Amino acid sequence: MVDLNKDIQYVKGVGPSRVKLLNKLEIKTLGDLITYFPRTYEDRSKPRVIADVQDGEEVLISGYPVGRMNEVRIRKNLLICKLIVRDETGSCLITWYNQPYLKSQFKPNVRYKFYGKATLRGTRVEMMSPVFEEEEKVNSTGRIVPIYPLTQNLSQNAIRKVIEEGLKITDGNLDETIPDYILEKYSLYDINTAIKQIHFPDDFESFSKARKRLVFEELLSMQLALLAIKNKYQETKKGIQFDKDAKFSDIIDKLPFKLTGAQLRVLEEIDKDMESDKPMNRLLQGDVGSGKTVIALIAAYKAVKSGYQATIMAPTAILASQHLETFNEILGDTGIKCELLISGIPKKKKEEIIEKLAKGEIDILIGTHALLEENVVFKNLGLVVTDEQHRFGVRQRGIITKKGSNPDVLVMTATPIPRTLALILYGDLDISIIDELPPNRKPIETYAVDGKMEARINNFICKNIDEGRQAYIVCPLVEENEDIDAKSVMETFENYKNNVFSKYRVEYLHGKMKTKEKDAIMEKFKSGEIDILISTTVIEVGVNVPNANIMVIQNAERFGLAQLHQLRGRVGRGKYQSYCILKYKGSSPIIRERMKVISSTNDGFVISEKDLELRGSGEFFGTKQHGIPEFKIANLFEDIDLLKGIQGFAMEIISDDPLLKKDKNKLLRQMVNSKFKDRLEI
Repeated sequence: MVDLNKDIQYVKGVGPSRVKLLNKLEIKTLGDLITYFPRTYEDRSKPRVIADVQDGEEVLISGYPVGRMNEVRIRKNLLICKLIVRDETGSCLITWYNQPYLKSQFKPNVRYKFYGKATLRGTRVEMMSPVFEEEEKVNSTGRIVPIYPLTQNLSQNAIRKVIEEGLKITDGNLDETIPDYILEKYSLYDINTAIKQIHFPDDFESFSKARKRLVFEELLSMQLALLAIKNKYQETKKGIQFDKDAKFSDIIDKLPFKLTGAQLRVLEEIDKDMESDKPMNRLLQGDVGSGKTVIALIAAYKAVKSGYQATIMAPTAILASQHLETFNEILGDTGIKCELLISGIPKKKKEEIIEKLAKGEIDILIGTHALLEENVVFKNLGLVVTDEQHRFGVRQRGIITKKGSNPDVLVMTATPIPRTLALILYGDLDISIIDELPPNRKPIETYAVDGKMEARINNFICKNIDEGRQAYIVCPLVEENEDIDAKSVMETFENYKNNVFSKYRVEYLHGKMKTKEKDAIMEKFKSGEIDILISTTVIEVGVNVPNANIMVIQNAERFGLAQLHQLRGRVGRGKYQSYCILKYKGSSPIIRERMKVISSTNDGFVISEKDLELRGSGEFFGTKQHGIPEFKIANLFEDIDLLKGIQGFAMEIISDDPLLKKDKNKLLRQMVNSKFKDRLEI
């Protein structure tokens, strides 16, 4: 059969410069090419006679050029090209700007098709810059035409031609991935028909069937993968039964604050897991500031009082240090020894920690990826907590759990996902949700503003800094990019430090800096040595600076709602009223709607529902950010009903054949392994 790993450069029509452009779109192989799906379609299949054209409609007409193209130069850089086209019922005036080469494109007595938006001026039909080609050709017109996401210097025409060449190679040669019994049960297209019809559908019914087949495959493979992991984990492993006499209430009573009802409910679920002999494999979802860290602390207390060690893995050194402070503060008089392991600590100190850990002299080890190193050996690891860790694409969770004998695992995330989706997406984990904020937290006042408010915002920042507060300014880019009208960190830093806020201490932070540099800057900000921190989204994860009460987000329209909400959660962590100011550009209804949503609620779950609805799943999850498997065609908002049905069906398959070993499921096993081989071990 066909080799889908074949390099894209070997496809006809792909030269060295086009390879680079396609690579920018993550199209590197023949397989990538044929699964680069259109974002939408235009029906250019049925020509309309000119006399029947309606004002404002996108329409295909067909006709002969009348005479030569007429060129009129209005000024130095403006050339208008006009051509009259006639069919059997009337004529249409077609206009292009600054395209003199078109003059040689039209031959007399040759019929052409034109697709574009028609305008009626009195009785005359006009069309501006339409797509066109000769009557007998069917690349850009004469059919339902796919419209693909593009990159600069790559046209729709060019990518269509390359995809057509790719489809010629694969036509009828693709290996089926779904067994016949499933194709028949759900009336699904075979893979070859689906791929052909998704790119160049015969009609919209064929497109719907092709899409259903491809969405079905994506969702089924994901569900089977999740269930297979969960099944394997639970069936083959006996977990630790922690001591019933090590009570959560012993430490809850010592806390300097009251837990919320939601926290207590979640602790009940965790306590039940820890006292059962099955390994806990639980996801704890809680909005920014809902108190997940104290849950981890209480669970770690039980593990230690039952004779085991616990470890907490955080994504950044500063967050790990923050956790250590909290743990020492609360557990200080319990005799529990907590320690910090991060890459920045001196070699001698690190060796000392590793030695003590192996002897069992450290009860709770808090750290970053440094915990994953081979020489980090626990005497008796019973509980693993990963904070803000990605579930797929990263094997850290697997590596760290192997340092114990089937320890309990708690995965914490502040990325809210709508509950119905969470239950489906996290099929390999049990789910707990903290859906309540501590009573003393003041809601963050959020304002969405356009460019006219610049001076007022700057005065407001100055007023707050003069009162002793600090501010974050978040930018979407590190350096200025001419193609994207977005404020960069470096450009903003130079302007603010030298001009706008020259009397204050201004610093910058971005992801391209070395870890040590980033940690040093955050430490200075935390200790109040910096007034204004200009940063990319690296400050998104869990840093606690109670004195910072203002966040300004530049080009807020470029961020997803869930991400804006995460960023906003960096303020509002102290006793001062906090503010989030969203500076946005653009007046499209979707931008306005998103700004309205984020300004009107502080509830991350409400925001995530809306974000999913407005942007679809691909952008919503920002796959690389949240680690959820990448969907090339499924949209979890539109396809939620199909997803629910598939989840039930996947459960039936796995309960009948837990490891997909039966002959009838051979293709399913291959499909799951090929799609998830880099992300999971099944």
